Amino acid sequence: MSHDSETLNVYAQRADEYSALVHNEDKSPQLTAFIGGLQGGAHVLDLGCGPGNSGAAMARAGLTVDATDAVPEMVALAAAQPGVTARLARFDEISGDNIYDGIWANFSLLHAPKADMPAHLARLRHALKPGGLFHIGMKTGTGEHRDSLGRLYSYYTEHELTELLKNAGFTPFSSTTGAEKGMDGKLASWVCITAHG
Repeated sequence: MSHDSETLNVYAQRADEYSALVHNEDKSPQLTAFIGGLQGGAHVLDLGCGPGNSGAAMARAGLTVDATDAVPEMVALAAAQPGVTARLARFDEISGDNIYDGIWANFSLLHAPKADMPAHLARLRHALKPGGLFHIGMKTGTGEHRDSLGRLYSYYTEHELTELLKNAGFTPFSSTTGAEKGMDGKLASWVCITAHG
């Protein structure tokens, strides 16, 4: 999550509601493709893991899963998932070199201020092993706005996000777009991009 206390408080107060909203997240075709692109036993980071549904699916598939979130209530939910090691950490607290075979950043970095995104991506690129697999999901659009619940969102066009990834040292190779309703009840368009480190 971001440093934005209002955003963090929304997720802390609505952890169970959010968990119910994303209960089918582990069945997404993007997650299936991500898992399929990794070897059994691969070490992965679930960044901004929320309740840990994706991390649990990765663990069931035989991956070694580290999960991070900036909301203690989410970390507790994720840590209760079989096979998931979860800890409290903000985006800027991810560090280290060549640690992970894969990083799953699914609709988490969209809460980071746009000015901070290049530094966040650079840290993630360093943490990913050369040739490792990176997934990012973001809402599409322009600028930064708060939703009706008070959460801060940073929006990107697909081209803008692709260029940011390239500048951080990633090599994007596939993308998917779609739209779905979020916790605020509004339909939002999104893009998911997969890249190699």
